[in-house]
Amino acid sequence: MDIKTASLSELPSREKRPRHIAIIMDGNGRWAKKQGLARTEGHRAGVKSVRDVIEAGVEINLSHLTLYSFSSENWKRPKIEVSFLMDLLHTYLKDEIQEMNENNIKFNAIGRIENLPFIVRNQLRKTIEATLSNTGLKLTLALSYGGRLEIVDAINKIRKSDINREITEKDLPDYLYDPSIPDVDLLIRTGSEYRISNFLLWQSAYAELFFSPLLWPEFRRPHLYAAIVDFSNRERRFGDIAPKV
Repeated sequence: MDIKTASLSELPSREKRPRHIAIIMDGNGRWAKKQGLARTEGHRAGVKSVRDVIEAGVEINLSHLTLYSFSSENWKRPKIEVSFLMDLLHTYLKDEIQEMNENNIKFNAIGRIENLPFIVRNQLRKTIEATLSNTGLKLTLALSYGGRLEIVDAINKIRKSDINREITEKDLPDYLYDPSIPDVDLLIRTGSEYRISNFLLWQSAYAELFFSPLLWPEFRRPHLYAAIVDFSNRERRFGDIAPKV
């Protein structure tokens, strides 16, 4: 298994780093199974990776970090697991406010937030409000989120404003869940799966993809740094030809 790592000193200059990193945090359940533990313990262990990656983002002055925390399809999971995830999310949001403020992190969430339990929605509101004036890393959790749903919801917003309006590629981003989030530069997925699973479909149209064999609870900042180094070595042409030398 090829597991890439890198140190802080190996990172490229800031202009060669991604502005927006999005992560599909896959493998909590499989990690727990390997350890002979309940799936819920895998989710609990995954929070440690979340904290480490966020700290790394702050350390390298990353602009945007979006984490796929709970998909619209995840509601199909057993009720006991969903309930545990909602409790874990509520606790995380409550406990991390001070840390976010100390690190100048601005927090937000995207998705069909209205589908979340009231206690979680209420804590989301409190965490967003508590970090609203921060100007550093923008941390976004995708919750009850689906990329196709986001595009459908955006189109319906446009239709409500003007049903006869012609929708253009330039218009639609203004109606996404958070129009301030820029396109994804680097999309990372852990867990040895090679798909994007309905995550940020519009924003990831030209994202560079990085797949890690590590399960999410095993993923730490040296692995994030390695993904950034890999990103810096790619040639992004956005449909154009390679620049002439």
